[in-house]
Amino acid sequence: MTEISSMLITHTKATIDEMEGAWHGGVDQLLVRLKSHELVEECAVLKTCNRVEVYVVSPKGSKVLLEFAKHMKVSSRIIDFLDHEETLRHLLRLTCGLESMIVGEDQILGQVKELFLMAKKAGAVGKTLDTAFNKAIQVGKRVRSETGINKGSVSIGSAAVELAEEELGGLDGKTVMVIGAGEMGTLVARALANKNIKVIYVANRTFDKAETLACELEGKAVKYDSMEKYIPKSDVVISATKAPHYVLTHEIISRIMDEEKQKLMLIDIGNPRNIESSVGDIPGVSLYNIDSLRSISEANLEKRREEAKKAELIIEEELAMLKKQYKRQQADNIISSLYSMVEKIREKEREEAVNKLSARHTIGDIEREVLDDMTHSFANQILAEPTKILRNAAEHDDERFLDTVAELFKLNGAKGKK
Repeated sequence: MTEISSMLITHTKATIDEMEGAWHGGVDQLLVRLKSHELVEECAVLKTCNRVEVYVVSPKGSKVLLEFAKHMKVSSRIIDFLDHEETLRHLLRLTCGLESMIVGEDQILGQVKELFLMAKKAGAVGKTLDTAFNKAIQVGKRVRSETGINKGSVSIGSAAVELAEEELGGLDGKTVMVIGAGEMGTLVARALANKNIKVIYVANRTFDKAETLACELEGKAVKYDSMEKYIPKSDVVISATKAPHYVLTHEIISRIMDEEKQKLMLIDIGNPRNIESSVGDIPGVSLYNIDSLRSISEANLEKRREEAKKAELIIEEELAMLKKQYKRQQADNIISSLYSMVEKIREKEREEAVNKLSARHTIGDIEREVLDDMTHSFANQILAEPTKILRNAAEHDDERFLDTVAELFKLNGAKGKK
């Protein structure tokens, strides 16, 4: 069987800028480029804000991917190259949320489904990738149904979003402002990404950063010195900057509440604090800070760590089954070729027998049927035991035996046939 190789550029080694720099053109263009390579039998591409991953089925997968990385001018410092088994394990972990920046997040499962479907529509997927991705999607669903890996927030940023959901009875149709497009602000914004929010405003002192993050979230970038105009339009404001001074003061919020606002939720997760503490005394304002959120986040993170252990056990169990499935496919390819070869011989010999008998006697449908059934029975009985032996050899990783059988019967390419 021709195996899967993969090339990963993810948040574990690369910055957002480096990941963006590693990407050239759309997914469709990249699939076309990969498919056109003479050594690539199948391919798929996964691109999200935290990863660029390329999967190929090829007899020379590592060579193809190394050449591809050089062509894309991507530094090997930020790339992980995985072999077949490593790729399978990574794919299962990925759909389960164990490779995500926010452990257990749900968005990645939908992203994998969508991008795999794109590869299928492009005609880039065969049996090998189809088996791997379908298993990964199934395992992602299983882990979420059998564990609590996706329950509860896991960072101060996602805890802030969870708190806003609880206090406002959900975020559907709500308007949210995020102040700060740095690391913490980005985590907050991404935690908001899969909510059914009406509008997300992103304000940042460097407007380019606000635009980049807002674009990723399909939100609206707000100039830092204009954000007071948008606070009255917001149901909740989450401030997550590293500013050494207050971003929102008592004076600013008092003016907003006096003029235009009845009720406002403010969540301060800046370090140091972004919002003057006396703002919480203003009528209609609910103010929360990191101390309000820390215990929620830590408790939920601990829960997810425990759930991640359960997920790991499920992944290893499912990986073992996936490897067996590939082994069966490997043997089945040889068996299928063997049966095809024998069937051609059977049909030829049956016709010769019919012709010889027809020269001496009248041969009707009944006689033809008897000859057909008899030769079928011979073929099936002869191949029954070899079939069992070949499947057993595959189960026990006896590559040499499978190679010998393929060579003995001149079944060229049968092991890797899709």
